[in-house]
Amino acid sequence: MSHATAADRVRQIALVVGGAGAIVAAGWGSGAFGGTEIQNASSGALAATATPLAPGTGAFSVWSVIYLALIATAVLHALPSRAASPHHRALGWWVLASMVLNAAWICAAQVGLLGLTVPIIAALVAVLAVCLVRLRRLPTAPRLDAVVLGGTVGIYLGWVCVATVANVTAVLSFSDLDLGFLPEAVWVGVVLAVAALVCGGVALRAGRRTVGVGAALTATWGLAWIAVGRLTDGPDNPTAVVGALAAAAVVAVAGVVALVRGDTGPTAARTA
Repeated sequence: MSHATAADRVRQIALVVGGAGAIVAAGWGSGAFGGTEIQNASSGALAATATPLAPGTGAFSVWSVIYLALIATAVLHALPSRAASPHHRALGWWVLASMVLNAAWICAAQVGLLGLTVPIIAALVAVLAVCLVRLRRLPTAPRLDAVVLGGTVGIYLGWVCVATVANVTAVLSFSDLDLGFLPEAVWVGVVLAVAALVCGGVALRAGRRTVGVGAALTATWGLAWIAVGRLTDGPDNPTAVVGALAAAAVVAVAGVVALVRGDTGPTAARTA
């Protein structure tokens, strides 16, 4: 392993300090620490009952897992032994960017800039996709790093893919666009089919078991909660219920395949 450089130290400090600030800001913006809950922001456009593709309220507890994973990543990244790690060098700045974008999304939603949330969440998906690609191209990481880095990227990306569907649907539903030319059952079914293909594809193509399984778990969780939301809180939408459950099943199967298949791509000896 190469020696740590000044740039490595800067990256470590930036991820810890910047990441801590971004997570606190995101937590406050999500309703913790006295902030306004997202479901009450932007005139309720992002509430669990706002659109046929909004996940039920319970789905958003996944953010606790994501934030814990990001904290674990920042702590591991800050260890002196990881300063020159090729995996942390490849992902450090991108993980920080994902934290900042998440906080920016929440700020945009809080101040009512609903349209701005779409390009922000699209950028977040792109950043996490870069993390996935970079992990796939690297040799197998030491076991702890593989679990923490791969797991964090996977669960984060899987959930954000589903959140993007809900986000875009909310923006379109609360816009001035006339979508009446397309029956609701049709576009709901098409969107959920695309979500299943994208999320399942991410799980299968991740190249790392922890990434693929993590992505499948949170995507399945989010899709299943779309069905739960329609069955409990509304609005009633049989197509969304059936489509979301079918999509969740497809992604869950992809996760099982990723688990059984194991890691693919460049390999290297593992170290503790």
